[in-house]
Amino acid sequence: MAGVKFEQAMARLEAIVGELEKGDLPLDESLKIFEEGIRLSKNCLKVLEEAEHKIEVLVQDKNGKRQLRAFSADDGDGETSIG
Repeated sequence: MAGVKFEQAMARLEAIVGELEKGDLPLDESLKIFEEGIRLSKNCLKVLEEAEHKIEVLVQDKNGKRQLRAFSADDGDGETSIG
């Protein structure tokens, strides 16, 4: 994300939404930060999609079949095939 961490991008997106909701910015400034928000949201979505893909790869079994496992802190049972 061009040197911006996911958490930083999300915090900036929240700030942008807050600024836009106030409605007291001039139109050109509103458009400028709206465009910034769109870029940040696209980058965040890309990061989330990449993370999802990594998780899918990590949960594939030895036959290449994806397994859906319910998350639990003690890594208990709950495997269900999804592929």
